[in-house]
Amino acid sequence: MKKLLITLMLTAMTPAAFAVTTLKAEVNGMVCAFCAKGIEKKLKALPEGHAAFVDLKSRVVAFQLKDGQTLTDEKFNKVIQDAGYSVTKVERVNQTVADIQAQLSKSGKEGSK
Repeated sequence: MKKLLITLMLTAMTPAAFAVTTLKAEVNGMVCAFCAKGIEKKLKALPEGHAAFVDLKSRVVAFQLKDGQTLTDEKFNKVIQDAGYSVTKVERVNQTVADIQAQLSKSGKEGSK
């Protein structure tokens, strides 16, 4: 765990980390792991993508773009909507999918204490 945290901290300090673009969405309608895997699979099939992550508990979908790639909010929304879910909010953040996943994991553990 310590190695992971150190790696994340070092990665966050590199100039390339500041150029990361991740689309982060709040999604309604996901109720099971199958739902999450379906969205993740569709996003990972996009050529613009570097990584995808879906968190059922917080209803968050994160999709990190490859360096130099772009993706419109409309196309991102369409992929999720075509999978049968509704997007309530989309934002672009300068975090990696791994950072978002760690943040959600940490907040989930704190909430269960």
